[in-house]
Amino acid sequence: KKYTSFFFLNLANNNRTGLYEPLLQESEREAITGLLQYLENRNHTNFFDGQPLRALATLAFSDNVDLQRSAALAFAEITEKDVRQVGPDTLNPILFLLQSHDVEVQRASSAALGNLAVNTENKLLIVQLGGLDQLIRQMASLNVEVQCNAVGCITNLATHDENKSRIANSEALKLLIDLAKSKDQRVQRNATGALLNMTHTQENRQQLVNAGAIPILISLLSSHDPDVQYYCTTALSNIAVDATNRHKLSQSDSRLCQYLIQLMDTKSLKVQCQAALALRNLASDERYQLEIVQSKGLPPLLRLLKSSFLPLILSSVACIRNISIHPSNESPIIDEGFVNPLIELLSYDDNEEIQCHAISTLRNLAASSERNKRAIVEAGAVERIKHLIQQVPISVKTEMTAAIAVLALSDDLKPRLLSMGVLDVLIPMTMNSNAEVQGNAAAAIGNLSSKIKDYTSFIKYWQQPEGGILKFLINFTSEKSDVAFQHIGVWTIEQFLEEPNVELVTKITQSNEIMTSISRIANKKTGPDFADTNDIHVLAKRVWNILQAFKVSHPIEEHRRSAGQKQR
Repeated sequence: KKYTSFFFLNLANNNRTGLYEPLLQESEREAITGLLQYLENRNHTNFFDGQPLRALATLAFSDNVDLQRSAALAFAEITEKDVRQVGPDTLNPILFLLQSHDVEVQRASSAALGNLAVNTENKLLIVQLGGLDQLIRQMASLNVEVQCNAVGCITNLATHDENKSRIANSEALKLLIDLAKSKDQRVQRNATGALLNMTHTQENRQQLVNAGAIPILISLLSSHDPDVQYYCTTALSNIAVDATNRHKLSQSDSRLCQYLIQLMDTKSLKVQCQAALALRNLASDERYQLEIVQSKGLPPLLRLLKSSFLPLILSSVACIRNISIHPSNESPIIDEGFVNPLIELLSYDDNEEIQCHAISTLRNLAASSERNKRAIVEAGAVERIKHLIQQVPISVKTEMTAAIAVLALSDDLKPRLLSMGVLDVLIPMTMNSNAEVQGNAAAAIGNLSSKIKDYTSFIKYWQQPEGGILKFLINFTSEKSDVAFQHIGVWTIEQFLEEPNVELVTKITQSNEIMTSISRIANKKTGPDFADTNDIHVLAKRVWNILQAFKVSHPIEEHRRSAGQKQR
């Protein structure tokens, strides 16, 4: 609440009329006189130090309630315009005023304390000096203005991590939950804001849940106040981060998903955003993944996904990513029309997280169905990945290579993917500095090589780009390579041997590096102490035997001298 200079003028008028005279001590008269002089030059006066502060403190500690009112109102107006770090000399008079039985003093002093509680250092000092106990007493006041200011101050104090546990372990927590049901919108707004500030740590979230906050927060989702809706939606979103709390949320109100889905169509953009984020956190559980789709949550999510407001895009794409994890949701999401907008978001280079969520969702949608894989390829996802993969951040590269690896599992799509030139980007990715990108790209190449009849693309890319398939196989079968990577390299060679192409297999056998590596792995010592390498040893032995048999059946002819060569 803003306090005007009217109160200072009132102080001056009372002083001129002599209203205070019979009741004032000498020190109080001097304080009033000095304070009036300071007020005349208020824009250049520091009221938090020296004589101005001592004058205010004298009035605050007075037994005269009129002087206390003047001091409280003065502190309220000063802190409305000037918030800075202060010490005990400033806070103690205000905290003393909070103990007054006069409602006007309580109201103004709690407002002043709330103003000062905006400053980070002040938040901690207020609690250390006993301010929390004083505020708890004010929260229980029958005066709505006092309640509102006290709860507002608690809201500010609760943004400091060191204060949160103290507030949660005090009577303030129960009072906040009770005041969230207040009929006064301002009190309700401050109380729900304070509850939100208490949801940023797992311990505090659990205390809130145990204190019975969930039903109140859910009931207030239908509030007509956008701020209350925002605070409650965000608080529930934070509470839903914890698996045990998600179970309690489902037990508390079976219509929670429906409420949140409705809020994605509200006028407030920040409420829409938080509703989608709350659904995202709920969708960490399989039960909610299905329920959101069944409750018709896809259309509003698609609308948010297509918006131009970054927070809405981010919240909706994060939500659809979690929903897409469930195999039963893959086709409904594709049929709703998400594929093309998701592909467009791959180019959203202003936000790496959006790109990651978009490509990860496409990968999830392609996981279980040939139909869905085909729909994603036909929508142009592979061309977009090819165009972007060299320039996107590592996290996006990881997801893009993983997506191609999933698409490459489709026997029907393999020839199409190869004809699109995916090896142009996959081969360089096997030499990326990031191991996960390397592994995903190699797995994609391995998947593409399996169960195909036409090896033309692999022959074409044998040495290009960047050393081609040859360098990939040399690197991945090298002794310096991780065992998992060696396994991918040997397994890929085995795929080439299933439907042997003479030209391709000849190229493999002509590589001393590949043949030496296969021989080394095949003859590596195995046994109980080498359990991790037993599988690759068996695989390499099988590949080695096939390659040796091929060399016997396809001897390399000596190059004959051409007829035009001179002979000795």
